[in-house]
Amino acid sequence: MAMEIGKPAPEFELEASNGEKVKLTDYRGKNIVLYFYPKDMTPGCTTQACDFRDSHENFAYVNAVILGISPDPLSRHEKFIEKHGLPFLLLADEEHKAADAYDVWKLKKNFGKEYMGIERSTFIIDQEGILVKEWRKVKVKGHVEEALEYIKENLA
Repeated sequence: MAMEIGKPAPEFELEASNGEKVKLTDYRGKNIVLYFYPKDMTPGCTTQACDFRDSHENFAYVNAVILGISPDPLSRHEKFIEKHGLPFLLLADEEHKAADAYDVWKLKKNFGKEYMGIERSTFIIDQEGILVKEWRKVKVKGHVEEALEYIKENLA
């Protein structure tokens, strides 16, 4: 299914850090901030998760739920949540099915090495499950505020 603004967001079902399986349709009636990040416990991903944590109540105020997705297993997500007090679910996409559906599983280069990994990206999905906004190749600094402003201006 091709990703397109104004069309239904690709559906998936993944194991969540609360021990349940989660689908996008579970959140109909809420705005969804779906963010893909490369790896738990790394500096950029920790900063991003903590920024979302610190703004969690502001997102809740505009009827938005935050869901983080990485290829990490649940055991690593649980440690990440515990260490940083994250109040939202992290989803395990070890087989990168959701990452493929959202076209964020990409060839990356780091220190001359090529490997497949997550391209840091955020998607806003409205209360009816429609993809309304996307940010790709996200720079962490200021991004959470930008996502919150988008929801306030367009969906709240």
